[in-house]
Amino acid sequence: MPLPDPEPQARPHRPAKMTVYFDSSCPLCTIEIGHYARQPGAEGIDFVDVATGDADLGPGLTREAAMRRFHVRRDDGRLVSGARGFVAIWQVLPRWRRAARLAALPGVTRLMEAAYRLFLPIRPALSRLAGALGARASTPRSGRRPGR
Repeated sequence: MPLPDPEPQARPHRPAKMTVYFDSSCPLCTIEIGHYARQPGAEGIDFVDVATGDADLGPGLTREAAMRRFHVRRDDGRLVSGARGFVAIWQVLPRWRRAARLAALPGVTRLMEAAYRLFLPIRPALSRLAGALGARASTPRSGRRPGR
């Protein structure tokens, strides 16, 4: 009879709660992420700044990809991006659950993704405009902050 293996089986990386990857160097991005971070329920979300270059991104996500496109790692470890990432956040935040239900209607998330892809090329210009209007890049005040 073989002896049991004393080493436990390796388990896939699974965060304890949802992780939102954001670009703190983008004023427009931090306005939105800051809004989510202040919502009731945000304590169930870790906010990870990918602009610092030393963020723990977990498997399947590079810093370059995280800087180009919005990503969320769900609490089950699954990585989603773009419109699906926003919907994942909305599902966790009580004040945004109605938007999540609307996004669940047939074709709505697909339309949101199309709009997000149209937005991506103009994001830098909109972010500069937001900065010129007084928005500042920053780190959210709720959830995990980089280096803490």
